[in-house]
Amino acid sequence: MASIRERYGDKFKELANFSHAAAKIDTTNVYQKANPNTKKLMDKLISDNMAEGSRLEGVENFKAFLAAIKSGKSGLILMEHYANTDLPGLIWLLENSDDPDCRELGGKVVAIAGMKLNEADPMVRAFAESFTRVVIYPTRSLDSATKTAASQEEIEAETKKARAINLAAMHAMDKCKRNGEAILVFPSGTRYRPGKPETKRGLKEIDSYLRMFDVMLLVSIDGMILKFNPDNMNDMLAEECAPAVCIYKASPVIECKPFRKEYLASLPEDCPDPKQAMIDHVMEYLEKQHNEIKK
Repeated sequence: MASIRERYGDKFKELANFSHAAAKIDTTNVYQKANPNTKKLMDKLISDNMAEGSRLEGVENFKAFLAAIKSGKSGLILMEHYANTDLPGLIWLLENSDDPDCRELGGKVVAIAGMKLNEADPMVRAFAESFTRVVIYPTRSLDSATKTAASQEEIEAETKKARAINLAAMHAMDKCKRNGEAILVFPSGTRYRPGKPETKRGLKEIDSYLRMFDVMLLVSIDGMILKFNPDNMNDMLAEECAPAVCIYKASPVIECKPFRKEYLASLPEDCPDPKQAMIDHVMEYLEKQHNEIKK
C-alpha cells in the first residue's frame, strides 16, 4: 500500500506555495481561517479515496443540529478519531451532500486542533490549514515538554506559555460560538492507535466543553482513508493511503447541561473522578454508535 507521500508527493510543491499558516503558535494566531487553495488539494485527496458507499448516517440529526445553532444555541461536535482524514472526510461529505442544510453546516465547522499540526512538518501544516481551526496547547504536549525540560525554570516557562495560548484559544472559541459556528473536538485528543486502548480514552478536560455549550452532536466513524504505517508510526506523511468506504453517523441532538447533570447525579458519592467518568460515558456512547454502523 502506498503512503500519502508516495501518492501525492507531486502536489507537495504546490501545497507549499499556497501555504501561509504560522509555523509557530502564540497568542496572536490561535484562530486560523481555512486556506481555500490548500483545501482544493485536500478535497482532491478525499474525493479520490471516498469509495462508493461512503455516506452520512443520521442526516436528520445533522439538520436538527444546524437548526439549533441557527436558533442561537452554541453547538459542539464530539467525534471519534482514527485518521488525519477524519475531519476532511466529514467536511467533504457535508459539503457534497444533496441536502442544503448539510452543505451549510459543512461551512460552519471549526475544529479544535493541537499545535503539532502547525509546528511538526510544513506539509502537515499545509494540509491542516485547509480547514478553519482554533489551535490549543494540548495537555499531552505539555506533559511531554515538562518531562524533557532541563530545569524547573523551563517547566514554568512552558506552563505559562500553554496557559496563555489556551486562554487565547478560549476567547477565539467564544467568538466562533457567537458567530454561529460549530466547534468540533476529538474527545480522545489523539488518533486511536491499534493495540493501545489508552489512545481511545476520552480526556477529562472535555467535561468543561459540556459545561460551555448548549447542544452537542456525537459523531462516530467507520472507515479510514489513511492508516498508520506500522514501520513509521510518527511520520504522518508515511501513513498508508487507499480508497475506503467511510461512514459518519450522527447521534440525535443532545442538550449538554441536562445530559451532564443527569449522568453526574447517577454516580456514587464516592466516585473518585466524576469528570473522567463523564467523558468515559460519552466515549461509550460513541463506541456503541460506532458498532451500530458496523452492523
